[in-house]
Amino acid sequence: MKTIPIFPKITPSNLPMELIVRITERCNFKCTFCSSTYITEDKTMELDIERVFAFLHRYPNTSTIIVNGGDPLMVKPDYYWKLIEFLDNNNMRSSISFTSNLWAFFKKPAMWADLFKHPRMGITTSFNYGDTRRITETRIFTETDFWKISDKMLDVVGYRPDFISVITQENENTAIDNVYLAKKMGVECKLNLGLASGDQSVPYQLSKIYAMYLEVYKLGLMPWEYNTKQMVRRLSEGSTTCPQSRDCDKHIRALNPGGDYYSCGAFADDFDKQIDFNREVYGGEHFLPLSTDGDLWCLKNDCLTCPMFNICNGCRKTVKDMKQHNMVEQHCKLMKTLAPDILRINFANQPEQLKKELARV
Repeated sequence: MKTIPIFPKITPSNLPMELIVRITERCNFKCTFCSSTYITEDKTMELDIERVFAFLHRYPNTSTIIVNGGDPLMVKPDYYWKLIEFLDNNNMRSSISFTSNLWAFFKKPAMWADLFKHPRMGITTSFNYGDTRRITETRIFTETDFWKISDKMLDVVGYRPDFISVITQENENTAIDNVYLAKKMGVECKLNLGLASGDQSVPYQLSKIYAMYLEVYKLGLMPWEYNTKQMVRRLSEGSTTCPQSRDCDKHIRALNPGGDYYSCGAFADDFDKQIDFNREVYGGEHFLPLSTDGDLWCLKNDCLTCPMFNICNGCRKTVKDMKQHNMVEQHCKLMKTLAPDILRINFANQPEQLKKELARV
């Protein structure tokens, strides 16, 4: 007989949520840009699954449980089968999304095949050209390695996974090559700027990543790059998804291996803006630590009258990084040269009726 954990002190909320879980800090790669290198003092620590269960009782409308880390495959599959059993027993609709380098899957596919094929599961991986993504301190993760993993996923699980490319100063010259690779593979990549956390001491300039999205758009590569799709509707639709969502603390939470609790995975990397788990989950409160911090509202006061406000201030962690590293004016100077094209593209991608209304203004 299956037993269902009981949480009598928890009052369920109908708020739609997403939960990021970093079960472990452990990883079998040695990437130079990793932002989640120091998310727990105890390197053997694994997130207590009961804490995840408690969160899900508080927010049963959690659509996605995003597992990153550390690498999710550094935890035995049993952890995830227990999570799936809990979701099934409680009739919860949550899907589970892994972001993994998939090296452990490549080495032992039979260990992970059944889990990866489960209907709740989705797998995303990571790749970028250059020497920043490494299997060991001296062995670079190459395109050949990546194809082998992708082929193995296709053969064993039935599809090639989409992938994330983290863009830094060291690999910016090959950023667009990642999109061409995604097109060749028939998948979607996501060009994310490197944030100033963990081993990445300096953030990648925000306007420079938008210059890349514009290049992707002009080259006709948008079908294969996720963030470009977000850019072309950001100004017309307002809120999109991470990393271009200003109100993420309304609907996203993150748990680190030690159980510390945040509204954003990127702030969790910095141990910043921690939320009291007991007060929110057991006490019934709901906190907005990013939205209520005036320093994170925008890059500078001039933003308040700029049509690019939602683009430049879409991510509170980026606002924090740009300010702390004195990159605001440098960012703004370049963004002003990009703005006419971004505004034109946003207008072009609006519904026809809205175009007519704007034309009359």
